Amino acid sequence: MDIRALRTFVAVAEFGQFQAAADELGMSQQAVSKRIAALERHVGVGLLVRTPRGSRLSLDGQVFLPHAKKVLAAVAQAEQVVRPGKRLLRIDVLNRRICPAQAVYRFYRSHPEMDLDAVTLSAENAAQAARAVLDGTVDASFRALSPDQVPVGISAERLLDAPLELLVGPRHPLADAPWVSPADLAGHRIWIPGIRPGTEWAAFYQALSEAFGLSIDALGPNFGDEALMDALTDSASLATLVGSGDRYLWTQTHDLRRIPLRDPTPVYPHMLLFRSEDQHPVLTALRGYLRTAGPRPTLDVWVPGWVDR
Repeated sequence: MDIRALRTFVAVAEFGQFQAAADELGMSQQAVSKRIAALERHVGVGLLVRTPRGSRLSLDGQVFLPHAKKVLAAVAQAEQVVRPGKRLLRIDVLNRRICPAQAVYRFYRSHPEMDLDAVTLSAENAAQAARAVLDGTVDASFRALSPDQVPVGISAERLLDAPLELLVGPRHPLADAPWVSPADLAGHRIWIPGIRPGTEWAAFYQALSEAFGLSIDALGPNFGDEALMDALTDSASLATLVGSGDRYLWTQTHDLRRIPLRDPTPVYPHMLLFRSEDQHPVLTALRGYLRTAGPRPTLDVWVPGWVDR
């Protein structure tokens, strides 16, 4: 069905005259007549009755008019939501507890007028997340990957370096240290449940292990963050690594300790993946915000060799 003909029909119904509708639509009376005739042929009934004073709706036209208005309203709404600045920006934040989600939340708190939605994809790795961005499933995704893995059509901007911290229970030998170096962790078991082979975080922790001679594993089932906190509390040897911007909650009885890593500070390099031609104003504002408001680790940092420094 021709949307222009529907719009013309509604205008004639509202003004009661072909010439008045033509003036409103910026077209000739003859063009209005042709559109109405084409619409009536399409639906198979007469919608308007011509009179000496103009036109009026037929019985079929009276039934048809509210439906025509609904169609035009739906078309207008569809056009509105995809206009620049009007469509909701969808951002994959990986996990709602970790640094990217917290950074996007702070951005929203400082720019509440901007419409966005933080989502978590089921993508297994950065390559699948990049494909989701290309396909338009999401507008952007926080991932860590090397420049040669960035597909054509995608830009990857390193906007969020998350310094790592050691998380231990109160009986761990390093529990009272003001800070530790990565080398100090050699010989201690670091348990990070949920590391999946083939993911960029698996590659990150593998590189970290090799660089500092660490024992990092994901052995055993992953029963969630609360079970991990329980295990750390009960153990005198177990530790894990978390980002400094990650948000974890535990009860006071756990008495867990977050200890900064220094000399050097390992950072997880979150890159924002987005379509290269994307000019969504909320995406532009988010990128500008992260450039100035993101955590600024010390100059003495460590990242894997496959990350641009």
